[in-house]
Amino acid sequence: MQRTAPPPDLATALRTGPFHLALRTAIAARGLALHRVRLHLAQRGVQVGVTSLSYWQQGRRRPERPESLRAVRVLEDVLELPAHSLTRLLGPRRSPGPAPADGPSVRPYRDLISPAAAVDDLLAALPGPPDTGLHTVTHIERVRLGPDRRLRRRDSLHAVRAHRDGVDRYLALHQGDPGADISRVVVRAEENCRPGRIRRDQAADLLVAELLLDRRLRTGDAHLLGYGFDDAPAPEPAREYVRGFNSGTGQYVLQVTFDPAALPVRCHRFACHSPGEEPYESEELTLDGHHGVHVFASGLGPCLLGVRWDWD
Repeated sequence: MQRTAPPPDLATALRTGPFHLALRTAIAARGLALHRVRLHLAQRGVQVGVTSLSYWQQGRRRPERPESLRAVRVLEDVLELPAHSLTRLLGPRRSPGPAPADGPSVRPYRDLISPAAAVDDLLAALPGPPDTGLHTVTHIERVRLGPDRRLRRRDSLHAVRAHRDGVDRYLALHQGDPGADISRVVVRAEENCRPGRIRRDQAADLLVAELLLDRRLRTGDAHLLGYGFDDAPAPEPAREYVRGFNSGTGQYVLQVTFDPAALPVRCHRFACHSPGEEPYESEELTLDGHHGVHVFASGLGPCLLGVRWDWD
């Protein structure tokens, strides 16, 4: 049976995610109550409770176990969606080992930054929902190092989409290299946003900046913002740059550029679940003609993704 093209709002949600928004939009487009979705699944030999379906479409839980992933594949048929349109939004498979129980699709920032207590304290100093209600559609990030081998500048062009009404801010977290004077880090709000409150923790080399959006977003609205940080020099040369994702993301591009007078001997990308963990994936990178390396990723789940390099 030939299926008709999905309506524009569903096509957008399937293209950019996150998973829970795409699932919720697909169920609404089919006009099915959750108990009817559960019945359709059961008729195809898959048992999923209404509560689990509800949690999945709210983003409170994420399908992870093999039987849950099979249910998502069957859901694509029930909801008359293209094959793999939902499963790809769940991101890459986790590292080998026992299958984890279904968990939340949004992780707290404290899981991705060490020390966790410092993150909690800084976020508590900025009243408001810790989940700003935004997920990444596309994020292009550029990091530059100087001839002294220190991080100099970080720039972001960030397309986001709201998954609840009333969103009017984005929280940008920045952790400098050990020993850097975080009080000297400059926050730049450059496109479609303006600086709000900024809180710093010198001992943790950490700051959180509130970027106020130019408009209040409703569910499904997209927004493009540009911002950046000018780093303070650290005592030791930089050896890595890491980006944390506390929720799913559509596409991410990272460019790390080195000064021609200070080039590393090798670079590789890596991904891990938490600070200090062994990477579950790693790949060697080659410097391009402009003295840089690139990382491209799509459909990421919560994780840490970055580039490490050796100077000698």
